[in-house]
Formats: sequence, structure tokens, C-alpha cells
Amino acid sequence: MEEEPGHPRRSSEEPTTPFLSLNDGLIPQLFTSVPSLNEAASYLSQSTSLFTSCFSDYSVEYPSSGDSVSHEQELTTFSSTLNGDSLDSDLPSSSGSHLATNTPPIHAGVTRNSSKGPSQNTSALVQSNNSGQSGFSMFQGLIERARRTVRGSADDIGWLQRASGMPSVEDGTGRFMEILDNIRHGLHKLPNSMVYLLVPGLFSNHGPLYFVSTKTSFSKMGLACHIAKIHSEASVEKNARELKEYIEEIYWGSQKRVMLLGHSKGGVDAAAALSLYWSDLKDKVAGLALAQSPYGGSPIASDILREGQLGDYVNIRRLMEIIICKVIKGDMQALEDLTYDRRKEFLTKHHLPSELPVVSFHTEAGITPAVLATLSHVAHAELPLMAPLSAGESPKLPVVIPLGAAMAACAQLLQIRYGEKSDGLVTCRDAEVPGSTVVRPKRKMDHAWMVYSSLNGDPSDGDASQVCEALLTLLVEVGQRKRHEFAMKDE
Repeated sequence: MEEEPGHPRRSSEEPTTPFLSLNDGLIPQLFTSVPSLNEAASYLSQSTSLFTSCFSDYSVEYPSSGDSVSHEQELTTFSSTLNGDSLDSDLPSSSGSHLATNTPPIHAGVTRNSSKGPSQNTSALVQSNNSGQSGFSMFQGLIERARRTVRGSADDIGWLQRASGMPSVEDGTGRFMEILDNIRHGLHKLPNSMVYLLVPGLFSNHGPLYFVSTKTSFSKMGLACHIAKIHSEASVEKNARELKEYIEEIYWGSQKRVMLLGHSKGGVDAAAALSLYWSDLKDKVAGLALAQSPYGGSPIASDILREGQLGDYVNIRRLMEIIICKVIKGDMQALEDLTYDRRKEFLTKHHLPSELPVVSFHTEAGITPAVLATLSHVAHAELPLMAPLSAGESPKLPVVIPLGAAMAACAQLLQIRYGEKSDGLVTCRDAEVPGSTVVRPKRKMDHAWMVYSSLNGDPSDGDASQVCEALLTLLVEVGQRKRHEFAMKDE
């Protein structure tokens, strides 16, 4: 039979492939007329070559023997028969609309002489090895990303408790429960000789009810109480500087020392202010209470922002940047400062002063089906809209979010993945400040319980304002005891 133009005769030694025999019909026209299909076919060919070359790369690592060269040539020839002359021949051209110029059209058939000389086979083997190494490195990178994703924050949770040189904590749960019971029965002991500053946490600028009930309750008792007006989505160091100025302004205006209570990131911000500016604030601050604060770091923030994970393929970090920076008008640094790496870096350089009275409070969220299925806890939030109402004023959309169910779902995830108890965002171990008096209530309370409203509150249990009052009352007692201990040492 005569050869048709552009269709060389196949050797009887060459394997016949049904797919190639169809290339004279509709398939070549389809691939050449639709560039996207051509690119997909080219990419599939490259991927096949890479993975096949990985196996051929393993095969040539056998111990050398008399027939090793022939064995390598055999494997290379077999691999080349499957994939083409080399990886380079499968790469798409710069235009991306057709295969590289050194590769014949896919409908032109396959012409190959399997009886190449040893030097040619050796050259093909080197190319195959290089391609195999590249493919194997890519495969190793994928495995490493999967390992980092699965491992997550397992090695970081509770690192403060394992760190050497950290002071031990004291359990103050029993005394806290006594104080809380007294408050529920109308016995209040907070002195009015101090000013109480409440420091809100992340996204508090969009929560109109954040700490409002606590401030109202304190005001009714005749106590001076303020909610720090800081940009909660700003970095820790920026907020620390603003809190320093806030404390100094309160002190010079009232001549009263300030007692701070920070919730979530607010506790981290307040602790940073006292660590960085203690020389300026030691005579103006009476103590610090941290409620559900990720003092050691947060697994949620770390898992979202950790580099080298499978999430990099879907650009999770970029998504968070859009939400925080564009939608909420915050700073990405705020979330990064709560990761374990950043907390380790900061706490290595800056410690809380030993003479500062500190109380740390953490809870465990309920993860029962009833909590997940009901709106037991809601958050009243105000989300910014895009179009301004008038100059200098941006409109806000009021929404109600079933935050209790969301916190329960996150707590269940952390329990299953890491075996750690948490309030939904912060694990119990990461919320304990070294050297502090720790409160570990048995009552199930999620991360948002301290500051948001409840639809089915039990009057027999203390509400958020009473819990804050009990924490500050305990802090006053810890401060008195510490001052007495330091006085005894001086004597």
C-alpha cells in the first residue's frame, strides 16, 4: 500500500494504538480548532511524562550489574514509547494553541526506530532522569504540603506550658465561684477607688453590644468604667501603643489607677501594652485580667495563615486578606499576630512584669447537638456596606448571627482534630498566662458568651457582666496579696 502524504508507514515492530488510528478523523480537527482542549491535552501529556519518568528514575537506581545498561535502555525505550521522545517534546509552545514545533501533529502518527545506539539511549536516559528528578521533587512538595496540612498546630498547642523558665500558675477557680455566688446574691466588693477599662477583641468594631451590658452594670454600681475605643482589627503593637496613651489619659484625668480586663485579642493587646511600656505604666495600672485570650496563640489563626499547606492552592490567605482588609477595613497583621509563630517571637522578647497581678480565664464550649442546632447565642453585628451615605459616613447593615452554633462547630473541630478543649477559637491551654491566677469554670461557655446577648439565659447562672465583675474582684484580691508578698520580701 502506498503511503499517503503526511502519513508515514508504521513499522511492523511498532505497537498500534487505537487512539492514534482515530486521529485521521474528527479528533485532530477538534484539538486543532479548540485551543483550550489542545492545552488540556498538552498538560495531560506533560503530567503523564512526569509521573512515568518518576518510575523510570527509580528503576535506574538498582545496583550495577552486567546487564544494567541494557535494562536501563529497555526502560527508557519503553517510557519513550509511551510518552514521546522526551519531556521537552511534550511541552506546549508559547502560544499555547498547538504542540511544540519539534513534535509532529497528533494526527501524523508515531514514527520511532527502537533500535537506537547506546549513546542515544544514554542521552535519553539522562533526560529521563532529569525529568524524573523534577517530577519527584514536585511529588515530594505535594506530600510535604499534605503533611503540614494534616499536622496543623498539633506541635504548637500548649507550648507555653512546655517552655522552660516559665512561672507556674495558681488555680483560683474555687475563690472565683465563691465571689460569683456572692455577686448573684447582691454582694458587690469592687472598690470605686479604681477605673475599670474593658478592652474588646477582634472585630469588636462591628459588634455594637460588645461589653455594653458590663459597662451599664458597673455604671449602676457607681463605678468608673470605660470601653477602650481602639481599632480591634489593628496589629497588637499598634493597639498596645494606643492603650498606653488611653491609660495615661485616664490616670491623669481621674488620679486613679486603672484595672484592665481584656477579652480575646483585647487581652493580648493589653498584655502587650504592659509588657512594652511597663516603666511608664507601673504606677498607673493595678492589674490585668485576660478572658478567653489566645496568649500563647490560636490554632484557628495559625491553620488559616500557615504557609506551605494544601490551602495555598486555593489561595486561602488571599481570601482572608479580602475579608479583613477590604470588607472589614482592618489590618491583616491583626490575625497574623495571633499565630503561634508570632506569639512565640513576641513573648520571647517581652514578658509580663512579675509584680503585675494577672488573672487568666478560659472556658470550654458545649458541643452537644442541642447547642449546634439551636440559636442559643446570637451576635448583633453591623457590617459595612460599599456605598457611603454621605461624606465621612459609611452605611452599616445590621445582622444577627447564630454565633453559639458556629462556636460549637469550631470547638468540635478542634476536639476531633487535636483532642483539645476550647471555647471555639482559643484552646484552654493557650489561654493560661504563666504566673497568673487561672480560673477554669466547669460551666460550658463559648468564646462569644462573655460579650454577646443570650436568648435563653438562666437567671440562676451569672451573666456576662457578673462574670466580669467576679474576675475583677478576684484580681483585686490577687493584687492585695501580691503587694503583701513584695512588702514581706522588702522587709
